Amino acid sequence: MDGKTFVKVLQILEKEFPKWNAPVVSLMARRDSRTPYQILISTIISLRTKDEVTAEASERLFKLADNPYDMLRLSEDEIAKAIYPAGFYRNKAKTIREISRILVEKYGGDVPDTLDKLLKLPGVGRKTANLVLALSFNKPAICVDVHVHRISNRLGIVSTKTPEETEKQLMEKVPRKYWSKINDLLVAFGQTICKPVSPYCSRCPVAHLCEKNGVERHR
Repeated sequence: MDGKTFVKVLQILEKEFPKWNAPVVSLMARRDSRTPYQILISTIISLRTKDEVTAEASERLFKLADNPYDMLRLSEDEIAKAIYPAGFYRNKAKTIREISRILVEKYGGDVPDTLDKLLKLPGVGRKTANLVLALSFNKPAICVDVHVHRISNRLGIVSTKTPEETEKQLMEKVPRKYWSKINDLLVAFGQTICKPVSPYCSRCPVAHLCEKNGVERHR
């Protein structure tokens, strides 16, 4: 699949997107007008955690503290209790507090708006950093999670083994104006139609364009 065909896929998925469940952090960012700090913290909470748990945990935590200054007034135990049962909640509580400290001490309480600076924050990888750039600062960034990595390879726009390779190849092949849409569209698509095992190819709106790489059986 070439870049032009992939753009066609994105345009089709964008029309179908309202029927599907949007990724929770994106949904909260747009529906609730979250600050960059809240988007960053919700993204940390969301790692290896179900969407509904992320949403509820974020709400509980932000009722206690919705900015880095107030967050530092909480103990790790208080943060952990608020975000439980998010995956690795104790480790995340420590990370959230450490991020808050760095933001206050180095950035005047603001979240930095560059990839390099975001990646220096504890617990922040390329996926998290790119999501924050796209949702908080409207910067072109491709957030590659398991859905984006899997579906990009399945479609045939990339042939990669790691999310980092997928991000690099997508950046080379896809126009910048589409970068920030990729995560929302492919995550929603992957959660409803393009499942990891036995995807719903019979009701897939882009089945006629998909190379179906790695698909052994489908519905």
